[in-house]
Amino acid sequence: MNTAGLLEDHGDALYAYARTRLENDDDIQDCIQETLLAAIKNAETFAGRSSERTWLIGILKFKIIDLYRARAREVRNVETDDADYFGEDRHWQTERAPQAWEKSPLETLEDDELREYLYTCIRRLPAPMRAAVILREFDAESTAEICKQLAVTATNLNVILYRARMHLRACLEAAGFKGASRG
Repeated sequence: MNTAGLLEDHGDALYAYARTRLENDDDIQDCIQETLLAAIKNAETFAGRSSERTWLIGILKFKIIDLYRARAREVRNVETDDADYFGEDRHWQTERAPQAWEKSPLETLEDDELREYLYTCIRRLPAPMRAAVILREFDAESTAEICKQLAVTATNLNVILYRARMHLRACLEAAGFKGASRG
């Protein structure tokens, strides 16, 4: 393994992976730097059973999880303002209740503009919410694994995911992406 060329050979792939999971360039650069340092330090343990890139992304994944854990300890409870969606009786306001999308979610996700807004909205989420969404939706981790990684209970995870989805919905709606009207 040529440790001197790791950044040149794999930097773009590492950046792309980290960019979908972290909110700012400082965190991305720190995680990539820690990944490369760990790879150089443990180069002799690379057995070649996978490509260098796969090995590096595996290291990066754990560096990002470590960052999620640290950030999850910083903020334990993030409040959201449900008043925009729920009435005094705590039921959905009719005009704000979830509605069917004009296209199926898969068709809409293929739209590059929506994808970019979605990534932007995810990056704006508070760290615990962002970590939970990424682990659930991008990494397809189980509830038990996410709870273990974020050091939260399953109930707390459900609350975090609910609030994250509410934030994402509000963010996408603010960008002009609306559900289909009921009719």
